[in-house]
Amino acid sequence: MKIDHRFGLVALLAAGVALSGCSHFHNPFAGGGSKSKYHGKGERIPIIAFDQSLKISDTLKGQDFYLPPPAAQQAWPEPGGVVDQAIENVDAGKDFAVAWKAKIGAGSERKTYITAPPVAADGKIFVMDGAARVSAYDAASGREVWRADMARRGKRNKEGFGGGLAYADGRVFVSSGYRFVAAVDAASGKEIWRQETEAPVHAAPTVSGGRVIVESVDDNLLTFDAATGATGWTYQALSEPARILAATSPAVSGDAVVASFASGELVALQAANGTGLWSLVLSKSNRNSALSEIRDIPGRPVIYRGDVFAVSHSGVFTDVELRTGAQRWELPVTSVSTPWPAGDVVYVTDTAGEVICASRDSGQIYWIADMNKGAKKKKDRGLWSGPILANNRVVVVSTTGEAVALNAKTGAAERRLKIGSPALLNPIAVGGNLYVVSQAAELIAIR
Repeated sequence: MKIDHRFGLVALLAAGVALSGCSHFHNPFAGGGSKSKYHGKGERIPIIAFDQSLKISDTLKGQDFYLPPPAAQQAWPEPGGVVDQAIENVDAGKDFAVAWKAKIGAGSERKTYITAPPVAADGKIFVMDGAARVSAYDAASGREVWRADMARRGKRNKEGFGGGLAYADGRVFVSSGYRFVAAVDAASGKEIWRQETEAPVHAAPTVSGGRVIVESVDDNLLTFDAATGATGWTYQALSEPARILAATSPAVSGDAVVASFASGELVALQAANGTGLWSLVLSKSNRNSALSEIRDIPGRPVIYRGDVFAVSHSGVFTDVELRTGAQRWELPVTSVSTPWPAGDVVYVTDTAGEVICASRDSGQIYWIADMNKGAKKKKDRGLWSGPILANNRVVVVSTTGEAVALNAKTGAAERRLKIGSPALLNPIAVGGNLYVVSQAAELIAIR
């Protein structure tokens, strides 16, 4: 099956003008939602001027900075690796060559769409295709271990797409655009419990402290008991009629849960009961196009050394103190990806295809790498996803079917690899390998 990488660009960036909540997704590009009329109270406060632009710092240009040494990662149980979504420098992908590929099911087409990054544990890679089929593959060989069709199609759920996975205590936790959250046995794929949801879920769950935490497309944060599936507290964010098709997962540190929403809200809550601790809205004061009006924060917020890093589609990349919610700095970056803090710096990839390396302390820029430089035609410009820091190289993947490893200190491209199909989801790293799920529903291992 051949997929035009331009499809991925349109699918990810297009958003609905209204949350319909109907059981038929006539236009899967248009996002999804429920019939809920809830509109939260609050005032959006712009925090960054429109006319700011990114510039490499004269002071930092060419300067060295600290990166933690590469460390082996034997499991990747959460969508961002761990519950705070922060893994520093992984020992993986040294050879930067394709080891094997496995077809996992339905890819991204007109009625199906892959939004689930893989997770890994117990020597297996767990994946979800575009039609809610969950599979386990042997991490070393790519051999399929089991497959489970999780969707229950009926009058209410004839069609659906998206969702995600997490792993904890021998179970794989599944969320889905078919309006459910479930737990299955990681060894066999046998379903243990299932809870229906009012709205579709395009985001992967986060599992922490015996809770499964997941965000539905109507900006509702839901919690479930990991052992039984019993429902827990919920948090309703500001309802937003336009959103990005990509989906986010909350981060957890200690007794704090940090979640981001389509409204541009970044919220910290008490893990025990969902009580609000602080909230911000990441939005520019002026916007000059329909797409820039979309305030969504589709990348995962990341908690690292007491700070929260988050970036919005509306053009705000910020560092927030976890304890107080006070902002330390902001940068005018438009992104649908997840930031990657490590040591003295934080990396982020924007929607224009630029990989940015900024000082974690000040937000000043060390370097910027334009991944679409030299692309003479618009069709040759890819949407780049990532980054992941592996063996002191910043790895990003593209809708052009390419993976590139950049020097983490300079941004210079060191290795390029054709992976064969468009990629929109961040790679993960386990046992020395990088793993990518492509939009053609291929699981690709990079040794």
